[in-house]
Amino acid sequence: MERVFLSLGSNVGRRPDNLRKALRLLQGDPGIRVVRASRLYSTSPVGYTPQRKFINGVLELRTRLSPHALLDRLQAIEAALGKSTPFRNGPRRIDIDLVLYGRSVVRERRLTVPHPRMHRRRFVLEPLAEIAPRALHPVLRCSMARLLAEVGAGERVRPWGAWVPEDRRRRGGQA
Repeated sequence: MERVFLSLGSNVGRRPDNLRKALRLLQGDPGIRVVRASRLYSTSPVGYTPQRKFINGVLELRTRLSPHALLDRLQAIEAALGKSTPFRNGPRRIDIDLVLYGRSVVRERRLTVPHPRMHRRRFVLEPLAEIAPRALHPVLRCSMARLLAEVGAGERVRPWGAWVPEDRRRRGGQA
């Protein structure tokens, strides 16, 4: 099974609920096993900045799905949750990016892995380094911890909370 990392974000509607719904759909997919989740982070928008802050997090998965089959499943989840991106870097209810797929490198019009901008995005690297600091970028050959140490401080990324609220965790819910 391949070790895969996804970056999820939302800044429209009930942001943490959007992420939790995406997590539940991923957990319910028979081709995907969610292994670990970072904390959620409040992050400033990148690119188009006059918009609400994002809530972002990273998930580690195991899957036998090919990168393209996984991308299809991620896009189906985004569609089910009402993804709408009016323009590049604009506000969105849900965004799920495939950032790492094992040691694979894919460069196609439809899919690029590793994500082409992940090494410059603190909102991806902060939660990714939290759960997998020694994971290697297959092109840059650097660990996530090193990439995080080298990324600029332009983005504001602050811990926000857990995927599952405290009261649900005590009753047996899981992240």
